[in-house]
Amino acid sequence: MPIGGYVTGLQHVGLPTGNMSKTCSFYEGLGFAKEYETMNGNCRVVFLKLCNVIIEAYEASDCAMASGAWNHIALNVTKVGEAYEAVKTAGYRIVSNGIETLPFFERGVSFFIIEGPNKERVEFNQYL
Repeated sequence: MPIGGYVTGLQHVGLPTGNMSKTCSFYEGLGFAKEYETMNGNCRVVFLKLCNVIIEAYEASDCAMASGAWNHIALNVTKVGEAYEAVKTAGYRIVSNGIETLPFFERGVSFFIIEGPNKERVEFNQYL
């Protein structure tokens, strides 16, 4: 199957923040609502949702604080293992440690990340 055959849409956009309260207030003022909040180690992570747009805000001490500060886009995929093999076979540069898993949402997520030609990061993410 071609790589795009595993993608069902945009899952979220990752935004590092040095001030979670300020970030949440800003986006809540635009109509976003907190969909899910958790900790990833010592890092607070908040998913904010408006219609079908989801922002993953996460605490980071090395925020760019400049235009272009978004860290990644995440594509929602089915069969993350098969998508990983298709991307690997196609020769894309994988920058994650293979397929990784986090205990987010009800049953967790599995994902991997590739790097684009402009150093952008594209995450392939499957809800478990």
